[in-house]
Amino acid sequence: MRSASQCLAAAIGLALASAAWAQSPAPASGQVPIPRSAFLSVMDAEFARMDADKNKIVTRAEIEQAQRAAAAAQAQTVSRALFARLDTDKNGQLSPAEFAKLQVTASQPNAAPVLAQGDLNKDGSITLVEYRTAKLANFDRTDTDKDGIVSPAEMKAAGLVK
Repeated sequence: MRSASQCLAAAIGLALASAAWAQSPAPASGQVPIPRSAFLSVMDAEFARMDADKNKIVTRAEIEQAQRAAAAAQAQTVSRALFARLDTDKNGQLSPAEFAKLQVTASQPNAAPVLAQGDLNKDGSITLVEYRTAKLANFDRTDTDKDGIVSPAEMKAAGLVK
């Protein structure tokens, strides 16, 4: 379950990886300011990834489908790392004894937190306008000096980074 600040932090994390930041050197802290326009681009891309039928509305089923895909990718990454760790003799195979140490649990999709945050009219789906409204409210709350950029200091003040 993601809170509004976790969603904002995830979007900020995606924004940090964006090529928009490639032109400017990062401060010594490793964090960079985030312009509202770049945040909006990342947010729209996140919405588009969830909008499977591309009708500019995200439904519970689409959110759950996106969550399942993300969980599957995460589980695959975890499985590969576990295999590498459990293959103690590094022969590319797991013996029954090595395999017995493997324990992976997948999380169940839960669209409720996304819908609670973004479904402003409570109709069970999220339009792009609703999605933007909810996400931008978080951005605007974090942008305390209202300059259209979330600075590292503002991220810290909001508790998004240490």
